[in-house]
Amino acid sequence: MSKTIRDMIKENKKRSFLPKYSEKVAPIIFGICAVISVFTTIGIIFTLVIETVTFFNRVSFMEFITSTEWYPFSENDSSYGIISLVSGTLLITVIAMLVAIPIGISSAIYLSEYASERTRRVIKPILEVLAGVPTIVYGFFALTFVTPLLKAIIPGLSIFNALSPGIVVGIMIIPMIASLSEDAMSSVPNSMREGALAMGATKLEVALKVVLPAALSGIIASFVLGISRAIGETMIVAVAAGSTPNLTLDVTDSIQTMTAYIVQVSLGDASYGSTIYYSIYAVGMTLFVFTLLMNLLAQYISRRFREEY
Repeated sequence: MSKTIRDMIKENKKRSFLPKYSEKVAPIIFGICAVISVFTTIGIIFTLVIETVTFFNRVSFMEFITSTEWYPFSENDSSYGIISLVSGTLLITVIAMLVAIPIGISSAIYLSEYASERTRRVIKPILEVLAGVPTIVYGFFALTFVTPLLKAIIPGLSIFNALSPGIVVGIMIIPMIASLSEDAMSSVPNSMREGALAMGATKLEVALKVVLPAALSGIIASFVLGISRAIGETMIVAVAAGSTPNLTLDVTDSIQTMTAYIVQVSLGDASYGSTIYYSIYAVGMTLFVFTLLMNLLAQYISRRFREEY
């Protein structure tokens, strides 16, 4: 006589290595982990807000968002204009995305549309190894290899500049864009590819005119997340971009980003409780707002333009 489903479930429970009460305990453990994550986020935001408010009790908010000069270490006439740091951050980000987007998308198209399964299993993990390289290594790579290489092409390039770290930040975020874009392209049904090929389209036309538009939401979301990663990058720009808060679009000049300034002050250049000390929280809050907006934009794009197959 064959066993019923109920009998099989009972036998499976008897053979289970987990205690009978595990089904009741597991949700509690998972819930505690979720609560810890939420409270950690709340604690970080609370710390940023409290210290930022202290800073704005000493420095005018209008000066902070409108002044173009950032000279916190000046003894006689200190100035706290965040625009110069924001411009340096955005300059690095623009250079990085100009490098990462073409290479990342090209890599994703190759892996999704041209590479065999065996080739994909080899190339994709190697590509993603770039994401595991410590950023301090990238920083010294930019300073000691990329910058001398660029100086041979651009004689007027200074040792510390925006171009070299921008390029290396772009190289660093290539795996993020390539991997997320490839996942989005791979989720496009093969029936769409086969239909386009049956209509006489070439493989390149299928990739660019069918697969790419169909996976557009995931691809754009990878761009936005890449931008967020570039904005928050610290060690590459701290090592290779210099510490000169210039409001400039000249990529050959030394600049300073928001993260690089936080590193500079955190190394002990300011005493605890000073205005300079509290300024890193104001800069950190600005950076937090930028990153939060980028992540919210990525989520909105993913929901708004997602294709259901």
